[in-house]
Amino acid sequence: MSGAALGLEIVFVFFLALFLLHRYGDFKKQHRLVIVGTLLAWYLCFLIVFILPLDVSTTIYNRCKHAAANSSPPEHSNITGLSATATPAPSPHPCFKPWSYIPDGIMPIFWRVVYWTSQFLTWILLPFMQSYARSGGFSITGKIKTALIENAIYYGTYLLIFGAFLIYVAVNPRLHLEWNQLQTIGIAAANTWGLFLLVLLLGYGLVEIPRSYWNGAKRGYLLMKTYFKAAKLMTEKADAEETLEDVMEEVRKVNESIKYNHPLRKCVDTILKKCPTEYQEKMGRNMDDYEDFDEKHNTYPSEKSLVKLHKQVIYSVQRHRRTQVQWQILLEQAFYLEDVAKNETSATHQFVHTFQSPEPENRFVQYFYSPTVEWYWECLLRPWFYRILAVVLSVFSVIVVWSECTFFSTTPVLSLFAVFIQLAEKTYNYIYIEIACFLSIFFLSICVYSTVFRIRVFNYYYLASHHQTDAYSLLFSGMLFCRLTPPLCLNFLGLTHMDSSISHQNTQPTAYTSIMGSMKVLSFIADGFYIYYPMLVVILCIATYFSLGTRCLNLLGFQQFMGDNDMTSDLVDEGKELIRREKRKRQRQEEGENRRREWKERYGHNREDSTRNRNVHIDPKESNFSEMSTTRPASKYTRANNRTERDRIELLQDVEPLDFNAEAFTDDPLEAESGRYQPGGRYLSMSRSKIFDDV
Repeated sequence: MSGAALGLEIVFVFFLALFLLHRYGDFKKQHRLVIVGTLLAWYLCFLIVFILPLDVSTTIYNRCKHAAANSSPPEHSNITGLSATATPAPSPHPCFKPWSYIPDGIMPIFWRVVYWTSQFLTWILLPFMQSYARSGGFSITGKIKTALIENAIYYGTYLLIFGAFLIYVAVNPRLHLEWNQLQTIGIAAANTWGLFLLVLLLGYGLVEIPRSYWNGAKRGYLLMKTYFKAAKLMTEKADAEETLEDVMEEVRKVNESIKYNHPLRKCVDTILKKCPTEYQEKMGRNMDDYEDFDEKHNTYPSEKSLVKLHKQVIYSVQRHRRTQVQWQILLEQAFYLEDVAKNETSATHQFVHTFQSPEPENRFVQYFYSPTVEWYWECLLRPWFYRILAVVLSVFSVIVVWSECTFFSTTPVLSLFAVFIQLAEKTYNYIYIEIACFLSIFFLSICVYSTVFRIRVFNYYYLASHHQTDAYSLLFSGMLFCRLTPPLCLNFLGLTHMDSSISHQNTQPTAYTSIMGSMKVLSFIADGFYIYYPMLVVILCIATYFSLGTRCLNLLGFQQFMGDNDMTSDLVDEGKELIRREKRKRQRQEEGENRRREWKERYGHNREDSTRNRNVHIDPKESNFSEMSTTRPASKYTRANNRTERDRIELLQDVEPLDFNAEAFTDDPLEAESGRYQPGGRYLSMSRSKIFDDV
């Protein structure tokens, strides 16, 4: 099993990162470099979190071997000048290899590759790719040029600070820094910036995650919050549609002004490809209108203005598509919560849906997740499960807050994480050590990473599920993960007293802390900032518990969900009316489809029979001209009577119910080509093929 656990976790973490990226990104439409860069950043950060418990158990085993080697007595001892051979006493340390033991020399190389790759991504490559993806250039060279200009200040700040530091070191004769010390200072600077942001996100997640599950057990709270989200999303959706219309109007003007033989026509064609399909059909090329661009002295847009327009088109189309998808998802969520509220008082204990799912359910799900099972889960068990989970997560949050405030105390040991690990270390229970370490760092990661997925910086950074996240937000999340993960792991090792630079214990460090170097080079950071700054998590937890940030945003004009606010109540009422309107609209659509289905099932066979009778050939005797001439008066009137009777029967068979849905009517005469229009109203099509298509 040596190294097998490491290989399994490497494969598992890769598919986990790939699954999350597939949920938020779009593999088909987004650039491959964006997908690869984001996937690599997420993968490396998740890999550090999952592999670190194995590093801890391996370090404890190495400490055991070192202690056993130092405590074993020598084979020969001289007592009062007499030489005697002594039998070596058995070692008191049961140093057996853990099942996940990683051979010596592998972990330092592994951590060095993972750490420096993630730092290269977060500080150099991903910022450049952000500007490249957001650029509106029409060529690779133009996008690279724009990205370099936008990142000039970003990179120049780092070079200025680093150059000033080197000049200070060169001028001061008392400082003699080597390359390893410079490397440690750089690592400390990056971890300090990450720890500053880590405490902010951790203080929010420690309170908000347990509270979200506790509020998830309140059906009325969830429904009211969904109504509130619907009102806000409708405003954003309307704003996105208006912005898209304005941008498309600018594209239309540019498309009409720049003809096919203009040098910038290729740029216009590139912009048109990014537009929605319905706008592309309206703004297609007018190839028949031959007009040279230089015959008239018109004012044409410059290439810079086209680059800016291209950037606006990409942003507006992405935002419009995202709001449309989110609106449909929110509608389904609101309908389901309303169904849960209705089914709570059901006496049959059968969960009844107002609208059936458009996608057919799996047979396995239908068999085990029957309406009865769904009722017991949604109406009875799920609220209690959420309450119990909220209590467990609250206990974990209290343990984290207590340990963050007391982890610097080594005698006595006050950090609960360190107490648990040290108790397991005495018995060398490696399974317990790895499980405890994994649960601890996994909870810390959930608190931090979930905040990254939840926060929203206006419309520039927003992680939206169902493949609706843009390239800029994906790359920005990768940057945050790479900057937050190293200080998160160092903070965890400090909580468990596995970091000798923080616990000040003369023990063998883990392989992860060995690549960080000795923080004694910057003692004011190792003994000051790293020790006392995490205590601020208490203040942040208190502020989050009383929703101080939400109240401040609400005062500034950013609408937030607050139960005791008049603006919140107005938005909840508005959202409820919007959901009710969409529900009535969908009910009318389903009723119309059901009526058409019933009429088709009831009269479909009669129509087929009548159509088949029309194609039957006439008897040859009736087509004989000589016989017709002998009985012309009688056959004439008889055939006329038969045609009249047959037309009346066909008219009764082909008649269909009129759907008086107001949305089905239109003033566009093009839509009535296949039907029959009379002054009194519009009739449906009576054609023989696809007779129900226009209903």
